Formats: sequence, structure tokens, C-alpha cells
Amino acid sequence: MTLPVAAAWYQATRVDDATTLIIEPHIHVLEQANMWLVEGRDRDMILDTGMGVVPLRPFIDSLRRDPEKPIICVSSHTHIDHIGAVHEFETRLVHPLEADEMAAPSGLRTLFRRDMPEALLQTFLDAGYPPIGELLIEALPYAGYDPSGYLLQGAPATGLLKEGDSVDLGDRRYAVLHLPGHSPGGIGLFEAATGTLFAADAIYDGPLIYAGPSMSIAAYRKTFAKLRALPVNLVHGGHDPSFDRDRMLEIIDHYERLWAG
Repeated sequence: MTLPVAAAWYQATRVDDATTLIIEPHIHVLEQANMWLVEGRDRDMILDTGMGVVPLRPFIDSLRRDPEKPIICVSSHTHIDHIGAVHEFETRLVHPLEADEMAAPSGLRTLFRRDMPEALLQTFLDAGYPPIGELLIEALPYAGYDPSGYLLQGAPATGLLKEGDSVDLGDRRYAVLHLPGHSPGGIGLFEAATGTLFAADAIYDGPLIYAGPSMSIAAYRKTFAKLRALPVNLVHGGHDPSFDRDRMLEIIDHYERLWAG
């Protein structure tokens, strides 16, 4: 299989004065997760770290106004597309239910389709994602790159985040929400001052995955009830474009009808 060589592996889009969206555009759309860099007065935060095909930290530091400032790495959950470069950061925070998985990943750890269970592949197709080719990447990060050399490393958490905790950047403060369903220890971050929710894979404007390993529709329903009650203005999801409260409620209504059927 011959793949083109990407001109650049990461793509960054400034969302507002403090927030930058980072993606890996040459990853299959299923695993093309959003990474969110938020620059605060006292410290910065990177929420999720993609697949980690090539080092992320140098790219992150090239975007930061002050690359010497401390940076917190928050993992919303521990699927391969969210913890790929977690080992590159000194401060690593995750929910207690997923700390063991982040330290020693046991799920999908390679770029090859052949390593994915057929039942899981069918789940993705049923959700509406396009078929996956031989690899999860659709270009090489550089000439001579060998996909078989990729391995999801993971890293031990240096701290834990649970419901009621907060992530404080100095001038921005995010309440930690436990949002299980897609994963047991999935978390979101809510900034009450602006109504901004970083929802990760609890909700995004694309096909939600709710029927795979360690997933729970019952837990998802409770998460949706929590989101309905939250005074949200803007949602930054773990995949796909950001959206407003009205769209959030439409997505919730869609899946609740689907599950009721």
C-alpha cells in the first residue's frame, strides 16, 4: 500500500484569543480527534493528545505565546485517539476509572485495521462511519515512515480528576464533569463564566459511538440528562465542528429517540 507524504501532520485553527483546535487531518475520520489548547494566565492546558503518530509537544509549544509556561495535559478518556502523545507531558490528569488504562493501554494500540475486532468495525459502520482501509492513517508523516513502528505508549497519571474537581488556569476555571457512556471515566470541562463546555466524546456533532467495549447506553442517558440541565452556550466536542446549545439538544433528542425505539 502506497501512501502520500503529508506536507504537515498537525493542523491548528485559532478559535478565540485563548483557544486553539488541533487535529491530525491525515488520520481516518473515525480516529481524527479534536485536541484543544487553552492558554491561561498562569498555566496552559492541552485537552487530549490525538494518536501520537509523531511528537505533539513541539507543535504545541510552537503555538503557545509562552512555551516556558507550565502546561497541564488532561485526558478526557483513554481511547487511542485521545492519549497518543500523553507521555510527552509532565502533568497528566485523567479520571480515576481510566488511570490504569492510561498507564498501560490494553485496547487498540496500532495503526492497522487487522488489529481491530470485526465486531467493533461493524459498530463503526453501523454508526455511519466510512470503511477503514488497511491503515488508520491516510498519509505518511514523513518519507520512510513505517506504520508498524507505531505503538500507543500511554503514561501513568500524575493526578486524578473527578466530578466536582476543577482545572484552574489562573484566569479560566473549568469544572470537571463525569460524563460516562462512551467510556466509564469520560470527563468534560465546563467554564461557567462563558457557558463553554469541552465535551470530548460524550457528545459531538457526528456519529456517536455507544455500543462498543466498556460503553453503556444507560450511563449515556444519565450523561445526557446532566447536559440538558447545564447552562451551555457553546460545545467543543471530541470530534467534528463545535456547536451551540440548540444543536446539543437536537443531538440528545436524536439518540434518545433511537435508544427508545
